Amino acid sequence: MTGIRGRIESEFDKNLDLVLQLSHTINADPEPAFEEHRTSALITDVLERHGFAIEREVAGLPTAFVASAGSGELVFGLCAEMDALPGIGHGCGHNTIAAAAVGAGLALAPFADELGLTIKVFGTPAEERGTGKEIMVKRGVFDGTHAAMMVHPSLKDVVSPQFRASRSWRIDYTGRGGHASRPWNALNAADATVVAQTAIGLLRQQLRDGVRVHHVVREAGSAVNVIADRAVVECMIRGDTIDEVDEVWERVRRCFEAGAVATGTTVEFTTQPSLYREFRHDRDLASLFQEHAEGLGRTFPDYPDKLFGSTDMGNVSQVIPALHPMLSFDLPPEDGNHTAAFAVAAGGAEGDRFVRDGSLAMALTIADAAQSEPIRARLTASGSQGECP
Repeated sequence: MTGIRGRIESEFDKNLDLVLQLSHTINADPEPAFEEHRTSALITDVLERHGFAIEREVAGLPTAFVASAGSGELVFGLCAEMDALPGIGHGCGHNTIAAAAVGAGLALAPFADELGLTIKVFGTPAEERGTGKEIMVKRGVFDGTHAAMMVHPSLKDVVSPQFRASRSWRIDYTGRGGHASRPWNALNAADATVVAQTAIGLLRQQLRDGVRVHHVVREAGSAVNVIADRAVVECMIRGDTIDEVDEVWERVRRCFEAGAVATGTTVEFTTQPSLYREFRHDRDLASLFQEHAEGLGRTFPDYPDKLFGSTDMGNVSQVIPALHPMLSFDLPPEDGNHTAAFAVAAGGAEGDRFVRDGSLAMALTIADAAQSEPIRARLTASGSQGECP
């Protein structure tokens, strides 16, 4: 294995223009959750042309795939997120995430057998809504994989960011409509949302630090002179664990029920499919990644706040060792994730810098893990239900 790092870097450089073009093409044609058909086809075409075996429509999801190269004992996954945000495009930079996974996979594939590796690139749909990775985990797609990683853009360089668990609900109020000039026989569903939001605002004083309750009124009437007979609210709760989220929901649920009681309306609750579990970072992989990213010029300050949102990569980390570092775009704070400005940056020079650094750092991290006897032994012994150190 003499000079394996240099050979990986050379292979990475050879494919870099192709990988950057892939990132730009995906960025220019954003597709929302579970509808990433063109994106999935683009990625699988590139990988297939470079010798990867492609399994399409895995887990019963039309856009999900697994691309495999090598036949080594250590099976290592790279997760390629694909979906965009409605109305914003790739405001979370999933085009760069997908391209970085492809870049790392292409750099490693020619040396997979030499390193005793099987490389798998997982095409994972619907990270923003619907938690595609949770579906893939539950349906066995990650079975037999020993570890997985991905890299995500943000405004900070953080190797082991803190990600929160979260779950979402839909709340439907049903009242009785009427003419606003003769409202006394009506039951105003829109008013129920006001009572519920007020109660949630008061409840927040009693919640633990760090718990977040997000809600948005999706529908509450369509005309000023018509009493709304129907209202729809979506609610998301974040906490350190799913157990904490579910505990808080019981209190938040009563706030929504109070809206119905106060207005004489009825209320119905539906648990949404989006389920983000808490993240467990693998410390060995984190240490290797930081070393290689620093070698590429990245720095990792000891930020007092390493708290980010939620990710369904956390669901993967509950069953196999995993890593999800963040690498920064150089943007002002107001242009962070989930903004139109971030989407533009993801298709430009900042996105390209991220893809270059993230791809190569992941490839070298995986190569080092494969060559480290203790890390390799721990990962291969863990199976698909491993404990992270």
